[in-house]
Amino acid sequence: MNQTNETLETYLAMPFHISIVQDVSSDGHVGWVASVLELPGCLAQGRSPAEAAERIQDAMPLYLADLIESGDAVPRPAIESAANGKVLLRLPRSLHERLVFEARREGVSLNQVASGALAAAVGWRNPSSG
Repeated sequence: MNQTNETLETYLAMPFHISIVQDVSSDGHVGWVASVLELPGCLAQGRSPAEAAERIQDAMPLYLADLIESGDAVPRPAIESAANGKVLLRLPRSLHERLVFEARREGVSLNQVASGALAAAVGWRNPSSG
C-alpha cells in the first residue's frame, strides 16, 4: 500500500495539462468543466473556474489510484512543451486577406486578430485577464 501511495504521489507531482472551459447547458445554465488532457474521462465541474479547478485536483488522485489499482498504464504528460508562443502558418490567400482586413478595420495587429480567432476556436481565455 505504501508503494501505491508513493506511486500516486509521484504521478500527482507530474505536470499534467488541465483545461477549464465554460459550459452552457440547453436551459442556459452556465458552469465550468475541468479536464486533464492526458487522462481521458478525468473531469470535474464547478460553478466557477476556480471551483472546477479545485474539483479536478480532488478528482485526479481518485482517477490515478483507480488506474494503478487496476494495473492499467498511467499516461505520462509531455514534460517538455514545444510551445514557445510562435506559430508559422500557411494560409489560403483569401483567408490571409480577410484577416488583414479585420485587423485594419479594428485598428489592431494581424497577430492580435489571429490570436483572438484561435483562442475563440478552442474556447481559451487568458487566465491572467481575470
